[in-house]
Amino acid sequence: MKVTIKIDCTPEEARSFLGMPDIRPLQDEVMAGLKERMNEALSRFDPEAMLKEWTGASGDGMNQMMEMWRHMLNPAKRD
Repeated sequence: MKVTIKIDCTPEEARSFLGMPDIRPLQDEVMAGLKERMNEALSRFDPEAMLKEWTGASGDGMNQMMEMWRHMLNPAKRD
């Protein structure tokens, strides 16, 4: 014997019926905090400062970086 029961309800109605808590306010609070932290991190993002950190203050760092890219993009012509 096979019995099939179909229940047509929204997720909110199912949570309420099963006694599960509504975590939407907590989720909204967490997402708002995450959005605030991401916006703060993006406001501090400075591509020029990052490039200077990667290459160093001298032109020698830039030359080394360019050489690295040359080797990565054209492996057949390595010394």
